[in-house]
Amino acid sequence: MGLVAVTAALFTLGAYLARTLPGGWGVVFWIASLGCLLAINRTLRQSTQLTLGWLFGFGLLVGLATAPTIASYANAAPQAVWEAGGATALVVAGFGAAGDATRGDLSALARVLWWALIALLGFGVLGSFVSVPAGYALGGLVLVAGLVLIDFQRLRGSSQLDSAPLLAASIFLDILNLFQFFRTLFGRTRR
Repeated sequence: MGLVAVTAALFTLGAYLARTLPGGWGVVFWIASLGCLLAINRTLRQSTQLTLGWLFGFGLLVGLATAPTIASYANAAPQAVWEAGGATALVVAGFGAAGDATRGDLSALARVLWWALIALLGFGVLGSFVSVPAGYALGGLVLVAGLVLIDFQRLRGSSQLDSAPLLAASIFLDILNLFQFFRTLFGRTRR
């Protein structure tokens, strides 16, 4: 969880530093962050320090990438951003605790959620061309809450130190996605 905290802190730093950048830079930073994520997978068994560097770079780059969007929402509906942050914290705390406490095998649920995530991503791409109903955000929240549950169970069951960066990246992405879905949902209620 310490790795998640450092990654989140670097995300926050990146979001602060890039808050005034034009939105086009976000695409560049998203591509770079994807490169960091791929590099984490490649260096995982070779060098712990290098893998951690890629993880922390990933957090910073994702912060830089999302900064224009967050700044835009903060200017248009600051209350929605605060509500999204609070709701994200509550869901992560609740589902994280449930995942840590669950002793049963959730691998079947993980497979279902993986395929649902693929479908949701496809729907999200389609949504960039047409208006997406609010149900998309609600479905995303349910899906990502399930992923939080599974990732925290994986965290509890993991005894290998070299899997920690991947778990940290996965939990960080869960938190980021929850925030984005809540932000979308609370932003819609302000219109």
